[in-house]
Amino acid sequence: MLKLAILGFLRDRPMHGYELRRHLAALTGHIRPLSDGTLYPAIKRLEADGLLVRETEPGSTAAPRHTLHLTPAGVTALLERLRTPEQLDISDENRWFTVLAFLRHLDDPAGQAAVLRRRLAFLEEPASFFYDEAGPLDAERITDPFRSGILLIARATSRAELAWLHDTIAALDASDGQDVTATSA
Repeated sequence: MLKLAILGFLRDRPMHGYELRRHLAALTGHIRPLSDGTLYPAIKRLEADGLLVRETEPGSTAAPRHTLHLTPAGVTALLERLRTPEQLDISDENRWFTVLAFLRHLDDPAGQAAVLRRRLAFLEEPASFFYDEAGPLDAERITDPFRSGILLIARATSRAELAWLHDTIAALDASDGQDVTATSA
């Protein structure tokens, strides 16, 4: 997830490490706080893999700063990850939001729709946070008001996401390569 987010933000535009960290924290920080001990080694690995480069730029009032730029190999890696996300990227909501945050970079409506269809198929499978011998439990069969609340909240969220997925997939299918960002917002 971190690699995808770094590549995605740097595809948006080059950034220095501190700025990138702020963007990453805004996207995922409330779920998984991001430490320098996690970010900077990840940047070094991406640099060693040839996916990004550092360029030294003069600082406005202080010492020069290093700006991170995506390489052509980094763009290719990002697009491949968006085109074929791991199953956990589809099923885990936090990872899914990271994919979704950068899916616009996959400049192929059919490819975007294929990724959304994978999420749609996942959401349409019967599931619950709680099970008995017969299978998944729904909110109406649980007497614990807190567990019932979890299921009611999850159901409302899923319904909203399902409606958005259906609308966005239809717009992508109808786009014939046109920009659909205005119609799916």
